[in-house]
Amino acid sequence: MNRALLTKLHLVAAAFMFPAVLMFLITGGLYTWGNKGEWRESTQLVSLQQPYEAQDEAGLRAAALAGLAAADLPEPSGSLSVDGEGADQALSWTGARSEATVSAADDPMVAEVAVKEATLHRWLVQLHKAKGSVWFKIYATMLAAVLFLLVASGVVMGLQVKALRRITVASSAVGAVAFVGFVLAG
Repeated sequence: MNRALLTKLHLVAAAFMFPAVLMFLITGGLYTWGNKGEWRESTQLVSLQQPYEAQDEAGLRAAALAGLAAADLPEPSGSLSVDGEGADQALSWTGARSEATVSAADDPMVAEVAVKEATLHRWLVQLHKAKGSVWFKIYATMLAAVLFLLVASGVVMGLQVKALRRITVASSAVGAVAFVGFVLAG
């Protein structure tokens, strides 16, 4: 491939994905050291049409949505799961901007909905952890592909220039050894 064209493609891809790279770098770096952002939490009591123990997944989901609406929060973008049976069942619904947990209250005609709203930093961490929409997951997958292509094109460009070939090979070898060492030390 022509080096000038490769350089232009490298530049365009890097510039286009720079905001996403920056987000993943900052959230990943901070997360590594335990800074995950904060949740704002509240509990909503939701009246039910039938006793809690008779609720199915659809009824628990409706209760979660009512609790989220009462707190003026969006529907979670992640997965929903129901564990347990009867009065012991609980719904957990994760997401990037909001989360909800539905459980039984003292009154069988009421569900307790614990809702969480992410701060901006937590929201970005949740996106980093693949808790976002399908569209964001597609974007993050594109980022992974572009990062691979940027690194690969950089290595190819280094190998194409005779003066840079030795340092490219040496850096690649040292990088491979360092990777194995850090993995084993992990």
